[in-house]
Amino acid sequence: MPQHAKTTRVCRDCYGFAAVAITTGTHHRDGTRATLRVTCPTCQGTGCVPAAGLAHAGR
Repeated sequence: MPQHAKTTRVCRDCYGFAAVAITTGTHHRDGTRATLRVTCPTCQGTGCVPAAGLAHAGR
């Protein structure tokens, strides 16, 4: 009998893109750009919704 893999629920706020790097426009001394890493506040950077955060509709 085949076993099915569990489907993970993608975060509805970030659609799986949980962390982004935003450039600030300034440069470091070595020439690289200064960036800020921002994570999704809903999923805390995981990209998927935790099981406790799911709401079941119906009976």
